[in-house]
Amino acid sequence: MALAKRVVPCLDIDRGRVVKGVRFAGLRDAGDPVRLAQRYEAEGADELVILDVTATLEGRGATAAVVTQVAERVGIPVTVGGGVRRAEDVRTLLQAGADKVALNTAAVGDPAVIARCARRFGAQCMVVAIDARRRAGEAGWEVVVGAGRTPTGLGVVDWAVAAVAQGAGELLLTSIDRDGTQLGYDCALVAAVAGAVPVPVVASGGAGRLAHFAEALEAGADAVLAASQFHDRRLSIGAVKQFLVTRGIEVRWP
Repeated sequence: MALAKRVVPCLDIDRGRVVKGVRFAGLRDAGDPVRLAQRYEAEGADELVILDVTATLEGRGATAAVVTQVAERVGIPVTVGGGVRRAEDVRTLLQAGADKVALNTAAVGDPAVIARCARRFGAQCMVVAIDARRRAGEAGWEVVVGAGRTPTGLGVVDWAVAAVAQGAGELLLTSIDRDGTQLGYDCALVAAVAGAVPVPVVASGGAGRLAHFAEALEAGADAVLAASQFHDRRLSIGAVKQFLVTRGIEVRWP
């Protein structure tokens, strides 16, 4: 029996506030993280992702205080990422209330950190976030790190396979090309990664219409993540789930 698909709102955090941009740039204020988290839980969100979008660039860890404030006020699982470099960072965020912790830039630099964290905390706690950009004039996608600023030359599918081999229990896959554009998820990217790994893939970047959520799930994603569509009330989580049901996609209900 197939597992129900998940709808996951994302809170990008900068200095304690939720922000949103386009292709990782031009950040604007989008609200208070606690109030948004509570609203999304009431709407039927399955999980919540919190990403401290400036932590890596500023050389610090994710803001644990925001994690604690959110986790104390909502009952749904919370995944946290941003500036996570070592096992102690993971421990800090789990103790702050996170259920899962996402590694990104540090994992590309030292893939063994995934294995160290998975052994200590369990693979079910470990997410590897992959920021992908389509290669200009070439087939495939390249992994980009440093909040979308630094190309690595590493192929996305190859890195996804390697990350899972190191112990990642889930992949958070973001298309930089589609982020904030409302043009739809990069379904070819989703299909390529989901077809190559045995762990859940969360599709991120580009949601603009109800159909986009269904398309990503039909391409192989286990969950769909969105931010601005929910923040700005253009779509609700309930409306997304109702639409998915009409497409024959099983979802969870509160």
